[in-house]
Formats: sequence, structure tokens, C-alpha cells
Amino acid sequence: MNDSSLQQSPRELGYRWPAEWEPHRATWLSWPHNPRTWPDKFEPVPAVFAEFARTIARFEPVHILATGKALLQAKVLVGREANITLHDVPTNDCWIRDHGPWFLQHSSSPSLLIDWEYNAWGGKYPPFDADNAVPGRIAQFEGYERRQPQIIMEGGSVENNGAGTLLVTAQCLLNPNRNPDLNREQISEILCQNAGAEQVLWLFEPDDESLAGDDTDAHIDQLARFVDSSTIFAVTCSNPEDPNFSLLESMHTQLVNLRDPQGNRFEILPVELPDPVYHEEERLPASYANFYVGNGFVIMPTFRSVQDQVALGILKDCYPEREVIGIDATDLVWGLGAFHCASMQQGVPAPL
Repeated sequence: MNDSSLQQSPRELGYRWPAEWEPHRATWLSWPHNPRTWPDKFEPVPAVFAEFARTIARFEPVHILATGKALLQAKVLVGREANITLHDVPTNDCWIRDHGPWFLQHSSSPSLLIDWEYNAWGGKYPPFDADNAVPGRIAQFEGYERRQPQIIMEGGSVENNGAGTLLVTAQCLLNPNRNPDLNREQISEILCQNAGAEQVLWLFEPDDESLAGDDTDAHIDQLARFVDSSTIFAVTCSNPEDPNFSLLESMHTQLVNLRDPQGNRFEILPVELPDPVYHEEERLPASYANFYVGNGFVIMPTFRSVQDQVALGILKDCYPEREVIGIDATDLVWGLGAFHCASMQQGVPAPL
């Protein structure tokens, strides 16, 4: 990019951030290796992660970041898969949705990614320096230009419908542990300019609660997900005694009143949460909204609940031409995330 183009935002240059269901070049993963993320329960996690990686690799290329013993383990578990490439890159944790880059799309300009700053959900889990360096390393591997907006932003905190609308929560983006000097309007403008979007729709207020057990300050990818440009998959709770009941009832009221840039309402698909999942009496943030969409497939976390098949059926109706696959995430969610948190799509750099 020349000096004049660097003075223009990605949106001004004609870039856009494709929706997750648009064609992928690949999926990026960071291999799990930090036992502090799964206290006393790390042992089963790599096998779950390997199943996740192998499943994606049936449909599209997979790139995995790891180093040291984690890299050796990844080589043993998935290294012989033809569609998986391992990169010797250090990370602090596996949640690449939040520390990975946003891959933008343009019909003719150089490939570009957005490299946000990352501070492990408001500084909760230091160190995070290796994770913060991941987008730069990927830009080098892939030969992408890189933009660095110099604000904290996590991929799981922003939903994208690919048609000009981003969906976020105030608890996360207006939390003083992220960008204390920025207000709602400033954050909206930065997001639109870097994602090529027209509007940011906000749910909740800054001091509202999060999903029970959630440590991200209410990431949207645990709550409400676009499944196409006009439809939102939204988790619900029918039990008034459940701590999530009021939060999700309020969210539904807000969702039905949202409009796209043309003034149209979104269709809302209510999806009941799984039965509560606990580990050592701690409620975990188990949510069917943490699914991942790729080339010809959808992977949804399951939680050994009677609701699993209902949620899978809803996603099959949303994506009739894709294979919808449930993978047990009961062990993985002890780390307070699931498959969407653990993946980042690399959309094709130019429209097909």
C-alpha cells in the first residue's frame, strides 16, 4: 500500500470483512497447552481439540499454531492429516477467535488483515504477549498487509452479518478494562471503518450481567449469532429460577426491535440453552451459540443434554446444504470457551 492509501480506512479503500459462512481459504487454530485454563482437567482437552481440527480438515485447510511440547503433541495427534499445516509459533492460550486477525476481502487490492490489540479479556489472564503477536506472525506467513487500529478488540465480541451490520454487547466493549477512553460512538466508528460495515447494533448496558460462568464480559458469540444476513440464532432460558433467565429475556426483547440498514427487522431463532453444566460446583458457560461455520460444514458444541438434538436440528434447518456436526464440548468448556472461541476463519481475499 502507498502512503496515501495508508491514510484511508479499509472501508474507504473498499475492503469488507466477510461473514463466517462465506467461502474460506482456511481455518486457524492455536493448540491448547495451558493447564491453568483447565485446572485439574487438562488431560482430555487435546483429544477434543484434535477431533475438532480433523473434522474441519475434512472440508478445508487447517493451520495450527504451537511450539515446544504442544507442537510435538499436535504432530502426534493431527500431524499426518493431509489438510493440516503446523506452524512453530508460541501462544499463551488456545482462544484464537479473540487473539487472531480479521481477514478482509477486496476485489483487486492487496490482501489485508486487521491486527487488533489483545489483553486477555481485560487483563484477566496474563501473560498474553505471545497471543497478541499472533496476527503479525500470520500476516508474515500469508503475505498479507496489516492494519493495527491500536484498540483492544476480541473476535468473539463482534458478530458480523456480512451485509453491513455488526452486533456487540455493551458489557464487553464499554468495559473500562478494554478501552476506557473510548465511548460507544467512537468504538462503533472504529469498527465500521475497519470491517467495512455500515452500522453497529448494541445489546444491553455496560453494567448488565453476563451468561453464568462467562469470563469474557458477555461476548456476543455465546449469546446471539447471525446465521445469515437477516437471521439471528439467539439462546434462551425457559426456567425462571435459572440465573440466565432475566438476561436472556431482556436480550430477546432487544433483538426483536433491531433493524438492518434498510430498516428491516431480523428474524430471531430462539434456542434453549443446554441443561446446566458444572465442574466442581462451578456453573460453566455452555452455549449452543458457540458453533463454527465453514466450507460445507457447521460444528456445534454438545453438552450431553437432551437439548443437544434440538439445537442441532435448528442449525440443520439454517444450513440445509452443509453437514451439521455435533462434537462433545463438556470437557472443553471447563476452559470457559468452545469451538467458535477456538477458531478463526480466513475468508478468501477476493470475492469468488
